[in-house]
Amino acid sequence: MQVHSALSKADGTADALDEVCREATTRLGGRSVDLAFAFFSPHHAESADLIVSTIRARLRPKVLLGCSAESVIGDTQEVEGQSALCLWAGHLPGTTFTPFHLEFVQTGEQFTVTGWPQDMPTLDQNPSFLVIAEPFTTPAEAFLGDLDERFPGASAIGGMASGAQEPGANRLLFNDTVVDDGVVGVAVTGAVCIRTIVSQGCRPIGDRFMITQAEQNIIHELSGKPALECLREVFSSLSPTEQRQAERALHLGVVIDEHKDQFERGDFLIRNLIGVDQKTGSLAAADYVRVGQTVQFQIRDGASASEDLRELLTGEHQDTHAGDPIGALLFSCNGRGQRFFRTPHHDVTAVREKLGGIPVGGFFAMGEIGPVGGNNFLHGYTASVALFCKNL
Repeated sequence: MQVHSALSKADGTADALDEVCREATTRLGGRSVDLAFAFFSPHHAESADLIVSTIRARLRPKVLLGCSAESVIGDTQEVEGQSALCLWAGHLPGTTFTPFHLEFVQTGEQFTVTGWPQDMPTLDQNPSFLVIAEPFTTPAEAFLGDLDERFPGASAIGGMASGAQEPGANRLLFNDTVVDDGVVGVAVTGAVCIRTIVSQGCRPIGDRFMITQAEQNIIHELSGKPALECLREVFSSLSPTEQRQAERALHLGVVIDEHKDQFERGDFLIRNLIGVDQKTGSLAAADYVRVGQTVQFQIRDGASASEDLRELLTGEHQDTHAGDPIGALLFSCNGRGQRFFRTPHHDVTAVREKLGGIPVGGFFAMGEIGPVGGNNFLHGYTASVALFCKNL
């Protein structure tokens, strides 16, 4: 098994393609390409057909996926807001890849998902899903709900295409075609195991509370007191530095598995706090909540996000059910990057440093998909990492 990631910052699409295809072909030494991804900045979006035809002609991948993106990750770099094209190519014998392009039809408030192939793997084959979605045309909850019904317990990891400001402007690659809607992806079974890391990048503050009164996404009471009163108590206990951080980036962590005795890193699903009602003392979260859930306020800054990602990557070495990673796909939020960490190439550098310099490709997403606590969610401000490992 072998993976290679090539990056070009050439302005011309033809020149960029020649550079990455030539490098990938040389590095793979003539081996067949079973799975390929191409991620490209909006500078190349109008030439998406050329990207598909060139990669198919020169590498002949069995499955080709990809998308346009605000910023592109490849090799050792995160190229933000500039022309870039990344080609990630894997020779992965003994692995079965089942590609799909899903579309969504709305009837009233319900969505019907169409496009699942007839030859999808069965649950006992333990499939993993790599997915890229078009944000304007993909109802994420409907997609993830349908996936869970069909493949309960299977992990899905990926991201939402970015860089476009309106429907129809993003580009998704699906084998021989270019599409501008829905979800493209692939189910992976066989010799390759896809391990996942989802770094939500937050640090808990204050005490934990139980939601005692709520309606949809509105939290009225925490542990029998007005929710805003509890937040004020937590805020007053913070240092001046932490208070400034909370004013900029305050979030809510919702415990996923209430049956656990202790809650640690990864046990919380992080959601934004989007509103406060001073009159009623209620808080609005960016997701539905329910009475009985345990929550804890969280703050996010560059230091806590960096620590979270590196600790999760360090813990990856403790997994003994599969071999060491041979390559990775990285789906990083477009709110991260140099503006957030104050240093370039942060996430890709962390992945390569902690995992032995493996090839990495990916993009800055408009929302990241990945499992937390055994369930798949759409996240924000997250780094979602798919690690390709050999099944033991």
